Amino acid sequence: MTLTRAAGILLHPTSLPGPNGIGELGDEAHRFLDFLATTGITIWQVLPLGPTGYGDSPYQCFSAFAGNPLLIAAPSDGKAFPAHTVDFETVIPHKRALLDRAIASFTPDDRYRAFASAHASWLDDYALFMALKDAHGGAAWTTWESGAARRDAGALERWRQQLAGEIDRYRTEQYFFYSQFDALRRACKARGILIMGDLPIYVAHDSADVWADRHDFKLREDGRPIVQAGVPPDYFSATGQLWGNPIYDWSAMHADGYAWWIRRLRASFELFDIVRIDHFRGFEAYWEVPGDASTAVNGRWVEGPGEALFEAVTAALGPVPIVAENLGVITPAVEALREQFGYPGMSILQFAFGTDAEADKFRPHNFPRSRVVYTGTHDNDTTVGWWESSGQGDSTRASEEVAREKAFALQYLGADGREMNWTLIRAALASVANTVIIPLQDVLGLGSEARMNLPGRASGNWGWRFSWDQITPEIVERLRTMIAVYER
Repeated sequence: MTLTRAAGILLHPTSLPGPNGIGELGDEAHRFLDFLATTGITIWQVLPLGPTGYGDSPYQCFSAFAGNPLLIAAPSDGKAFPAHTVDFETVIPHKRALLDRAIASFTPDDRYRAFASAHASWLDDYALFMALKDAHGGAAWTTWESGAARRDAGALERWRQQLAGEIDRYRTEQYFFYSQFDALRRACKARGILIMGDLPIYVAHDSADVWADRHDFKLREDGRPIVQAGVPPDYFSATGQLWGNPIYDWSAMHADGYAWWIRRLRASFELFDIVRIDHFRGFEAYWEVPGDASTAVNGRWVEGPGEALFEAVTAALGPVPIVAENLGVITPAVEALREQFGYPGMSILQFAFGTDAEADKFRPHNFPRSRVVYTGTHDNDTTVGWWESSGQGDSTRASEEVAREKAFALQYLGADGREMNWTLIRAALASVANTVIIPLQDVLGLGSEARMNLPGRASGNWGWRFSWDQITPEIVERLRTMIAVYER
């Protein structure tokens, strides 16, 4: 797949302004599209859009198919919220109450029934899962009443009758989400803007996906993971990252032609024009950690499904526009798999100035045209925060190493250290890489207070929001001019 020369903005919809304490898919999202169109931006990259669970992370969702109800635009009741952060503890019950009122006044019609029928393959299990979760006080599915946890047919039928109203509520909620997202996507198409979605390689253990399709995962008899996912010690953590997600039973998935993955990707491309697959390297080999481990140190590399999965996907869906996140411990075999199917990889400019050999591939003079370049991602500090930081608390590097990195960055970029966000934006836009994605925080020149995620931090992530007064006419014109100059 070859992407045309273009520029995009990375902004999760939760970061949009809005009256209900969190960004939504309504008027403010459409206004954001007008901003993108004015500057010449033609790609809007979002993070995963599923219903969030543990830590409010979009990478730990209750479903790989459902939409996040917190994103549904609802009439405000006038309650005041912080302008630049999402207080999830307050927002979640408030938004639930707003949606309950909207659902109570909704009368199912033919469009609703058509939606429920078209999405029944995942919607029925998701709605039942969420209703059961509520009935069990929000507990993980492995602790539910045994019939519900094991999906005993008789028990599930009794629960369906008992929870019929709640099940309908969750179905209606998804109808609202999909209807609003469809309107947003049509508005994107009218402006020539593509939406790039984000697909995590793994799903949360406490999810409708694992509960409904447990044969596709390596689980104990009681449903707990035999092994869990993560990555070995790296730039972000000396003990690695322990994600806690269950690992797929790739043998079982191979036996049925990777049907679950084909369904998942088909659903993704019904929402998005381009899909970035997070942790693509896990398809070649993945870091497997014992299910009872407390860190990711004592894991091992295990061979993944490799080309067999993507041959099945291509046979079912045809060539699809996938961007492969190829960061971390990347081997020649990982790159060969990515290149075999023509999936562009990623380069991060914040990683370009280190002293290790890996930094070479992030330097603009080494970019291939088929590359998606970022100043930083949702896992990085903002560029201003990165430049102003000593590096301690953000990585495993010593302060002396960080100082050498900064000195080399100034030399490489011909910069004086001022406005490093615009220096990196210009370097990315001027490069030969076909695609450049810039976090909105870097366009706005914001510091570490606007960071979206710090890997390994249990709380305090995913909450940043912007306000319209931060997007000044000067910023709009500066970005528009750069995009025009570098023919994006």
